[in-house]
Amino acid sequence: MIRKGLKALRPNSSGDPMYVVIVYDVSVERVNRVKKFLRQHLHWVQNSVFEGEVTRAEFERIKAGLEELIDEDEDSVVIYKLRSRPFREIMGIEKNPMEDIL
Repeated sequence: MIRKGLKALRPNSSGDPMYVVIVYDVSVERVNRVKKFLRQHLHWVQNSVFEGEVTRAEFERIKAGLEELIDEDEDSVVIYKLRSRPFREIMGIEKNPMEDIL
């Protein structure tokens, strides 16, 4: 199978940390590996959603790791890059409160 690679995002030219939100929909055979990998780098928010502040180098490691884990003919990963931590409004139960992180 030929892997297409994750679509390139505009680089963070300043080298400053960036805030990312990663949302994924992957096959059941790969979901636990993707979740375990992302937990090493980002904060788990709820099912299939991770977020956190990363450096450019860490962002590149995350993208490379995801490329190795997913099948791009079946799976979907969406990465939102933000300049700063966004305001969050929670409705209902917060699955994994950010306050739990030191």
